[in-house]
Amino acid sequence: QVQLVESGGGLVQAGGSLRLSCAFSGRTFSNYAMGWFRQAPGKEREFVARISWSGSSTYYADSVKGRFTISRDNAKNTLYLQMNSLKPEDTAVYYCAARRGPIPTSRDVSYDYWGQGTQVTVSS
Repeated sequence: QVQLVESGGGLVQAGGSLRLSCAFSGRTFSNYAMGWFRQAPGKEREFVARISWSGSSTYYADSVKGRFTISRDNAKNTLYLQMNSLKPEDTAVYYCAARRGPIPTSRDVSYDYWGQGTQVTVSS
C-alpha cells in the first residue's frame, strides 16, 4: 500500500517562499506519476502541478506558472514543490497524489493515493 506524507507547510508573508516535500513509501516511487493539488477553505480542490514518473515532463496551473516548481528525487522517494513569490490566494491545504503509470494528469479523480495534506498560509 502506498503511503504519502507531506511536510514543509507553514505561515509565510506574501512574497516569501516555501518548499513542500512528499515522502513516498510502500511501492516503487519511479513507477508513479505525481501531482500536487490544493484546497482553500470553502473551495473545491484544484490542480497545482504534475510530473511524470521520470521527472522529464512537468505541467502547471496557470495560477502558479513561473512561481512554483515541481520536482522529484526517485533515489530519495520524494516529491517536492518549490513555491516562490507566494500570494495570499495561495493559502490552502496542499496535497500530494500518486498515480500508477508514467503519465500524470490534472484531474484529481485520476490519482490512486493521497497524502493527508499540509497547511500553507500566506499573510498579506
